[in-house]
This record gives sequence, C-alpha cells and structure tokens, in this order.
Amino acid sequence: MPRSREILPIVVSLVLFLILEGAGFVMLRKSSTLQGLWVSRVAHHFMANVWGANQQMGRYFSLKKENDRLAADNHELLVRLQASQKALSDLAGEQRARELQQSQAFSYLPASIVKISRNRQHNYFIIDKGSDDGVEQRSAIITSKGVVGIVDAVHRHYAYVLSFQNAEVSVSARLGTEGAMGPLIWDGHSTDGALLKEIPLHFKFEKGDTVYTSGFSSVFPPDIPLGVTGDSRIVNGAMHEIKVTLFQDFSSLRYVTVVENRGRDEIDILGNE
Repeated sequence: MPRSREILPIVVSLVLFLILEGAGFVMLRKSSTLQGLWVSRVAHHFMANVWGANQQMGRYFSLKKENDRLAADNHELLVRLQASQKALSDLAGEQRARELQQSQAFSYLPASIVKISRNRQHNYFIIDKGSDDGVEQRSAIITSKGVVGIVDAVHRHYAYVLSFQNAEVSVSARLGTEGAMGPLIWDGHSTDGALLKEIPLHFKFEKGDTVYTSGFSSVFPPDIPLGVTGDSRIVNGAMHEIKVTLFQDFSSLRYVTVVENRGRDEIDILGNE
C-alpha cells in the first residue's frame, strides 16, 4: 500500500505533463502562421517516421512469407527431379540412366519478374536474371504450377521472356502419363486457359485428366503438370481440340524458375543431322 501511494503521484504528474505539452503545442500552432507551420512539419516528420517503420516491418514479414513460399516451390521442383531420375533408372537401367542424366541434365535458377505485359496476343515479361547469371536464349521458364514462358533475348542482368500467353508459343504436352501428345497453346483470352490440339480421335480421355509436358523437347523438362482437361470438340473430322484449365493463373505470376538444359546444344545438333 505505501508503494502504491508513492507511484500514484508520479503517474498523475506524467499525465498532467503530457496534457500540458499537448496544450502548449496547440497554443503554439495557433499563435502565428510561422509557428504553426513549424509544428506541422514536426508532426508530419514524426508521422512519416512511424509510417516508414511500419512499412519496413510489413515488408520484412512479407519477405519472410515469400521466402518460405519460394523454398517450398524449390523443394517441390527437387522432388519432381528426383522422381524423374528414379523413373529413368527403372526404365533404362542404372548405367543408361546416368548417361541420359549427363546429356540432358537440367539446372534451376530462381528469378523475379520486374515487368509484365497482359491483355495482348503477344505478351511478354522481363526477369531479373541475365547472361551473368547463366541465363541463355531458349531457356525454359516454369513455376511449381507449370510452364510460363521461353527466354527470347538475354542481357547481362535481365532476360526478355515470351510468355505462354503469346500466340507464338506452344508447348509439347501429353494427356496423362501415357496418353496422346500434341501442342498446348494459350486460348487467347483467359488467365488460366489453354487448348491441347491435334489429339487423334482414337485416343480416349476424360474430363479432369491431367496434362503434362511430354519431354519431347530440348527446352522443357518432362512430366511437369500443366493443367486438367475440360470440354473438347472435333476439328476437321480427324482431331480433338481439348480445353485445358491451367494450374498456373497468370494474373498472380511474380516468381519463376529458369530451367537450362545443359545437353540442349548436342540434342539440337543431332536433330539437325
């Protein structure tokens, strides 16, 4: 009880001091235009510092969240890579799998999009990695949710990427794990829609089947899940054209992974002979 009596006068004095200080600032501000301007500047400076601190704190926690997401994406890519390597071993034997891995090894590099175009037929984006980072022309650009583009031009610190949402880009895709293959292209208007074309009529499929990269490309790794099938129509009486809902929604695209096939040059040379 005696201790409470000692603290109470201190608290009352502090409250009175703050009230008098506030009243003094109000009187000072109203006493003249110049003094009012000085008080306003002090107040604005204080508010700016508080706002800046809040922004920095927000960015810090946001950055941690993004780093966690990127780490999860990288882990998922690593799991897929290991699964592909195991499949090679099962199908071709350990020695043959080792030879294929050496000739078709893929390297992975995280990157961020610094500029992106939308609502066009020839969309593109620019990433913050370039030749100094090992990016080359025709490198694949993917995310944990699918294929998003192909590198078209490279500078030292940046690269220009043709988006999958571009009339000039197609991806060799496959229905299911062992189904028919055909070119997958953007549907031309939606943020998550595509068309799988040139599927022969005798191949059977159902709505909801998963579409993967075929692996018959020197650009994209095999077995990347791209989306699921929807409605279809018959074109020219001979081929299916199937609507595909992509896993990647391009309206939220920001972080990507650059994929480089180290054996691409050798594959291209053999393919041109």
